[in-house]
Amino acid sequence: MQELKPIRVFLEVARLQSFAAASKTLGMTPASVTRVIARLEQDLGHQLLVRTTRKVALTSVGATVAARYQPVVESFDRIKRDLEREMQPHRGRLSINAPMSFGLRLLPGLLDSFKLAYPNIDLTVMLTDTLVDVVAEECDLAIRLSEPPRDKSTIWRKICEVPRCAVASPDFLERVGRPEAPEDLTPDMCLSYGAGQELETWRFQKGGLKRTTLTGAGMHSNNGDFLYAMARSGAGITVLPEFIVADGLRSGEVERVLQDWSLPSLWLSLYYPPYEALPPLVATFTDFFEAFLDDRDGFDFSSV
Repeated sequence: MQELKPIRVFLEVARLQSFAAASKTLGMTPASVTRVIARLEQDLGHQLLVRTTRKVALTSVGATVAARYQPVVESFDRIKRDLEREMQPHRGRLSINAPMSFGLRLLPGLLDSFKLAYPNIDLTVMLTDTLVDVVAEECDLAIRLSEPPRDKSTIWRKICEVPRCAVASPDFLERVGRPEAPEDLTPDMCLSYGAGQELETWRFQKGGLKRTTLTGAGMHSNNGDFLYAMARSGAGITVLPEFIVADGLRSGEVERVLQDWSLPSLWLSLYYPPYEALPPLVATFTDFFEAFLDDRDGFDFSSV
């Protein structure tokens, strides 16, 4: 650790191009930073930095040293974090990625309870409606609502199923009429969910009957809360997870459409980098996550 300190100081000065700025971020005095750099240059036998009137610049040797040592320090820090997670399941930092609607509606309460139970676990939370590369993003785990996953490069854990339903505002249904069968839906009525340009397909079932409806291009979004707001305002019919529309159904802001027909549920899953074994810190969160959602409306654990 002590042998790495001069390298860390040198890399910070090189990054900020300033001894004074580096001393602030490192919690050292400028004089101490200067002494550490001088000692490192003496040990290596080369000048690494040169002061100009406006900034500090790398020499050619300094640029080579920085390029060689930066990945070494980053690799050391990753190994240190991994060991901390393995040795201290209730202490460390956890990086989580989650969908926007799920994150805004459920994660504040969930993570508030988690922090009360595990105050020594620090959290980094990123919200996005696109599937992230958990390895490239250095993410410990991601929460996803999706169809059954087909990606084999990561580890998936199904938590539960999430029922969906079609909804629209009473005003919209009064204006266009209440559909009695999927065949009554036209593309211009349907608000489509999707991350890309491909339009959403709704698959309805009633007993042995199956019907497919292709949505239109008039309103297409990758965010469920936005589509719910559009449906609530009378723009059309949308298919969303029940946890998004539950309050609106109770208040009467929206109504179920085609109540006799069901739609395939989504999977609520956690997925992880390809760990050989789940790190204890990640396992701690996984267990808490599942227990927290077990008695919440809109989540079906009966099929797990």
